[in-house]
Amino acid sequence: MAYDFAPLFRSAIGFDRLAQLVDTAAQNPVSPSYPPYNIEKLSDARYVLTMAVAGFGPDDIELTVQDNTLIVAGRVAENTQDREMLHRGIATRAFERRFVLADHVVVEKADMTNGLLRIAVHQIVPEALKPRRIPISSGQVVAMEGAQPAPACVATPASQPAACGCAA
Repeated sequence: MAYDFAPLFRSAIGFDRLAQLVDTAAQNPVSPSYPPYNIEKLSDARYVLTMAVAGFGPDDIELTVQDNTLIVAGRVAENTQDREMLHRGIATRAFERRFVLADHVVVEKADMTNGLLRIAVHQIVPEALKPRRIPISSGQVVAMEGAQPAPACVATPASQPAACGCAA
């Protein structure tokens, strides 16, 4: 399924990834529900992803960041002991969860306590991308870097063409 984003891009600058995100969402219409998770916003730039992973140990879970995607995968090694389970309510099936990360988001650390995996995420905005005020001058010609100054227009009699090439 293809979408035409041309009308949106007429007034938007820098949203090239929007089409990619919509395509990714369209490819995965059914989102998995296991394991359950929370996303908590601690501040404007800090988040915590908490996943309920009962039955998994730190060695059973793998965290990977690839192409602005956080991948959380869990696999429990098969227990070779002969056990007779009367009821299995704790799911320890393999899983893989993917979370799309915004630009300049880094995964800082992860820890597991009491069956909860907590992943700390921080958005670091580079200085070049932070808002900055541009002063506006009045009555001064602003020279652009690398640009050659325009020749001054010299008044000439109407019978002769202007020396600078402009229509005086």
